[in-house]
Amino acid sequence: MNVILQVFLPLSLAFIMFSMGLALTGADFKRVAVEPKAFAIGAFFQIITLPLIAFGVASVIPMAPEFAVGVMILAACPGGVTSNLLTHLARGDTALSVSLTAVISIVSVFTIPLIVNFGLQHFSSATSPVDLPILKSVVLLLLITTVPLLIGMAVKWRASDWADRVEPRTRRAAAILFIVIVLGAISKDRANLPSWFTEAGPAALVLNLITMALAFGGAMLLGLNARQRIAITLECGLQNSTLAIAVAATLLANTRMMVPAGIYGLLMFVTAGLFIYWSKRSMPEES
Repeated sequence: MNVILQVFLPLSLAFIMFSMGLALTGADFKRVAVEPKAFAIGAFFQIITLPLIAFGVASVIPMAPEFAVGVMILAACPGGVTSNLLTHLARGDTALSVSLTAVISIVSVFTIPLIVNFGLQHFSSATSPVDLPILKSVVLLLLITTVPLLIGMAVKWRASDWADRVEPRTRRAAAILFIVIVLGAISKDRANLPSWFTEAGPAALVLNLITMALAFGGAMLLGLNARQRIAITLECGLQNSTLAIAVAATLLANTRMMVPAGIYGLLMFVTAGLFIYWSKRSMPEES
């Protein structure tokens, strides 16, 4: 299992990020300047609001310190690779979703160590205090997230036709890897699953529901259209659980801290599916 966590998990995450890069172009980053309001709102909810919600949830809902830190790790991560696809299926603003995923995936390399260290210091100080080494964390996150993403973009730029052909297959492979990683993370200690779901499941579900509700409501109050609201809601509700599991397993070597991300990775598809169903029924014609 240690080999899987230390080798297979980072390599799988790198492949997932590479597959994301195959679908990106420079225009996805330029779009930030073209539509700054929608992007700024989405980024604010993702980078600022989500960790604050996670801190509140982890503080209010009783759980083991490792699970509380795991909730903070999850909230520190960017949107997952499936958010773009589900935004498209929900008739949301796919371009906005792609821009948020791409930019925040890069920014999170530097914000994850800060947010995770805060969680470690606050929730685990009474038990076994540990710090996430900033420099080591940034370097490793760059290697397994940003570098593969940029390589994928470079391949897209140099061999666009080939990238367009293989990208659907790599995306499907990435989705399968994601499911395998999540199931593997929570099934390692199968005997503990019932108690883990009972203890960490409510926090994961509450975090997901509150985040999606606030993202949707906030985007509406700030004047974004329906398609933009859908994109921001799904971007904030579909976290990169694979990255959260990698941070817990690789950088912190704590398998219990992976549990909230593993549970969240399963629950988020249910809540996202319900949201997509509702959005298609309630605002099919709104722009």
